[in-house]
Amino acid sequence: MSTSETARYVRLRVDVVLEVDGPAELAEAAEARIGADEFMPEEERVPARAAVREDSAEALAYLIEPFDLIRDVPGIDMVQASWSSEEVEYDPDALEWDLDEEDGDAEYAEDAESAEDTDDDDARS
Repeated sequence: MSTSETARYVRLRVDVVLEVDGPAELAEAAEARIGADEFMPEEERVPARAAVREDSAEALAYLIEPFDLIRDVPGIDMVQASWSSEEVEYDPDALEWDLDEEDGDAEYAEDAESAEDTDDDDARS
């Protein structure tokens, strides 16, 4: 069989940093999701509701579903998914947030730098 005829597995990694500017609204949405989850046992709902009220990262974990990212993409089947969320210190100028060649994002990083240079030139004009 040729490569095009065999199944290929691709790991898609996505890092997203979100600013939570409405923690009450986020918790409320997560609590609504918990309440509507027909598969969650009743004894798990109380601690889950408490967790989403106390921790925005926990609330996001109840609201974000990886399958939603690929639901309408033709020609693929999700084999496995995992995700997590955590509160982080965020400094957009810190090196850890830069894209680099090791992450396979060198082309994107170069495009972003080029766009920034163009924006800087436009701002000076």
